[in-house]
Amino acid sequence: MIRQLANEQEETAEKMWAIQIPAYRIEAELIGFDGIPPLKETVEDIQKSDETFIGFFEDELKGFISYKQEKKLIDIHRLVIHPDSFRQGIASKLITFLLSEFPGYKFIVTTGQANIPAKKLYVSLGFVEQKDFEVAPGIWCTELRLNN
Repeated sequence: MIRQLANEQEETAEKMWAIQIPAYRIEAELIGFDGIPPLKETVEDIQKSDETFIGFFEDELKGFISYKQEKKLIDIHRLVIHPDSFRQGIASKLITFLLSEFPGYKFIVTTGQANIPAKKLYVSLGFVEQKDFEVAPGIWCTELRLNN
């Protein structure tokens, strides 16, 4: 089941944090950079976030996606799946759900250039790589876009 998350509620934010930290540790290993901002976040930071969060549940929260909307643009900020739930199609389901909620919108997302699994997933769903940019010395990200 997919539904919006109330990240301002402490219990929900704690569950999100418990997924976010191990997921971003994997990405940090993939891209060779442990300075990914969500790795430094606390439960309180998640509660205060102004992003909109959508969660995927199978008995419990398995992953979530977050975004910000600006006019006809959806900026995806996070796609977080607990490592125990990798390769079960959850990320695809969350992205597909988000795309279906905003027909006619443009989408943008950034991921680590070395995060090949994430880039392949976005490309498989129609996103196109736009540019690479350096976020820290020797650490590169890739921006992908989709016109829905």
